[in-house]
Amino acid sequence: MAAYLIRRLWQMIPTLLGVVLLVFFLFKYFGGDPAEILGGLNASPEQIEAIREQLGLNKPVWEQLFIFLKQIVTFDWGKSWATNESVANLFASRLPATLTVMLPILVLEVLLAIPFALGVAYVRGSLTDRSVMIITTVAVSISLLVYVIVAQYVFAFRLGWFPVQGWTDSVWTNLTTYAPLPVLVAVAVALAPQTRLYRTFFLDEIGHDYVRTARAKGLTEKTILLKHVLRNAMIPILTNVAVALPGVFVGSFLLEVFFSIPGLGREILLAVNRSDYPVIQAFAIYIAFLTMVVNLLTDLLYKLVDPRVVLK
Repeated sequence: MAAYLIRRLWQMIPTLLGVVLLVFFLFKYFGGDPAEILGGLNASPEQIEAIREQLGLNKPVWEQLFIFLKQIVTFDWGKSWATNESVANLFASRLPATLTVMLPILVLEVLLAIPFALGVAYVRGSLTDRSVMIITTVAVSISLLVYVIVAQYVFAFRLGWFPVQGWTDSVWTNLTTYAPLPVLVAVAVALAPQTRLYRTFFLDEIGHDYVRTARAKGLTEKTILLKHVLRNAMIPILTNVAVALPGVFVGSFLLEVFFSIPGLGREILLAVNRSDYPVIQAFAIYIAFLTMVVNLLTDLLYKLVDPRVVLK
């Protein structure tokens, strides 16, 4: 295990370096001139040149790349061009709001989708199974925007259970007052596709020979599903969760915009609209590193869930 872990960590270095080079050269040669973007349409050539001098854009490419690498190693991404706020501080201050919303969403998705899918797999082929599949198909076809509008109108405007927008410095207040409605919306949107996907995983396991052997031994269907099928289906379920996990630390752009949540998702969207390159570059490296770490942790969890998995 230790050898595998060291080997994977070592392999992450060239991968991350490739991402860094890709991000740097994409923004350098295809992102437009930052000086002209910051200067605006009415800026004179002298003003644009002064901005280039201030940002270090008139330095040789190798020197700019070295500065970029130094920023990554030291976690000092400079300042936002739009707000003049430290990029590192911007990420640190916005991340708690994102986690307050996204962590409950991920946990509820998994805790609700697995038993729902297992229950539907248990009654596969029945009227209940077909009805659930029809409902989930319709639910998947509805846009997130519709869920947001309906939830805000019904639960906030008509019933007055939740505020439409707002956020405070108190984590408890946010969890109990401002986060429940966006969490409810996100879980409602994700539950249908997750149920369909996990049902497929369970049905795939039910078709294997070991299930027929367990039935021949006289085990009940519930025992087979809970002790054998569920455990063996955890590998693809973990993979699906791992794919979604980086999004927990990024946030949902639409949710944070519609509910005025001061999280990373909304901040990144604003950075894109403002052409705020330092924030966008930091986010690109941040999400690449986070994805690699999540993939590594997922591989280790495979071994924990199924001892038959061999880490090479």
